[in-house]
Amino acid sequence: MAAMNPQTELRVRTLSIHVVTWNVASAAPPPDLSDLLQLNNLNLNLDVYVIGLQEMNCGIMSLLSDTAFEDPWSSFFMDVLSPLSFVKGNKGGVNIFLKFYGYYVSIVNCHLPPHVANNDQRLEHFDRILEMQNFEAQDIPNILDHDLILWFGDMNFRIEDFGLHFVRESIKNQCYSDLWEKDQLSIAKRHDPLLREFQEGPLLFPPTYKFDKNSNNYDTSEKKRKPAWTDRILWRLKRQPQAAIHTPTLSAPHFTLFLRSYVSHMLYSVSDHKPVTSTFDLELKPLVSAPLITLLPESRCTTECDMLISYSLTADFLSSPWDWIGLYKVGLRHINDYVSYVWVRDNQVSFSDGLNQVYIDISDIRETEDQFLLFYYSNNLHSVVGISTPFKIQPRSFLAEGPLDEAQPQI
Repeated sequence: MAAMNPQTELRVRTLSIHVVTWNVASAAPPPDLSDLLQLNNLNLNLDVYVIGLQEMNCGIMSLLSDTAFEDPWSSFFMDVLSPLSFVKGNKGGVNIFLKFYGYYVSIVNCHLPPHVANNDQRLEHFDRILEMQNFEAQDIPNILDHDLILWFGDMNFRIEDFGLHFVRESIKNQCYSDLWEKDQLSIAKRHDPLLREFQEGPLLFPPTYKFDKNSNNYDTSEKKRKPAWTDRILWRLKRQPQAAIHTPTLSAPHFTLFLRSYVSHMLYSVSDHKPVTSTFDLELKPLVSAPLITLLPESRCTTECDMLISYSLTADFLSSPWDWIGLYKVGLRHINDYVSYVWVRDNQVSFSDGLNQVYIDISDIRETEDQFLLFYYSNNLHSVVGISTPFKIQPRSFLAEGPLDEAQPQI
């Protein structure tokens, strides 16, 4: 992206981020996730969803079917969010790296070892996950130098020492603070300098594990496992060590995070875990003034001929012969859902100072009222680096013959 001109002061932007973590214990999605995704909250205008699930597929049949079909949870979330223009792609893995307006952001979804006695193992895994985050591109800094790390998942930290009766009575009386001092994650943060850098909202909701499935009752099996806050959402800011939890400071820095909510959702009972969500406001002043790639489709394109695409590159963008531009319908579910594509070097028709043009074949597109998007995919960065604004492709020419046999715009 283009560096910002010091004389061009960009205004502070606020992005609302909704983070979901849920160990779904191999269950199928429930019919309605509106509460989990806050879709009915008219006072909440969300910009980004971050969804991390654990134990999505555990049986042999699940593993076999997953090779041929998309897992039901990913399909469900994409069906819900795609019409709202939230889903721009899907990627699996422990860590997803993003860049927001020039800032580095890492998203880590984890599932740490279970059982109360394995706390040392959990902490070892935590450190190991950090050590293993190496990115292919050489100019990407170490994860600990990223501006923001969002780390969440089934961390499996338990409540030490207190007996089952005391824990359940504390929960029944909503005296959650009585349990905090023996929460293993809270204890570890007091002794581990690196873990202490990760912040968390107050645990003002009931422990999220372990429940009888299809109920809100804690474990009634013979094992009678002690309830615990196993499902957590943490964050770490590099530029601002202490992010405010409820209200911003008077002199807001260039990059800071404010926690708006940290809750569990007792409504859902398909798993022995309850889902946990956090909603954040990310306040930042952009470090860049322009995207790496700006895409401009032909203003009046029809299916009768190839569409001309104009695009501009910033001076510091390193293109590749394997870069390509894809044409998508709005509401795509995956980067491979293109309806047409073109290799930018092979099909380039003209170029000048920063402006390039290519043709893309759209002859196979049927008549539709759908809107379309153009994506520019960078082979060097393994990422989409440019997205056009939505546009329509007309099924026939805008031009119609007038009474004097002159071409006239058709309205």
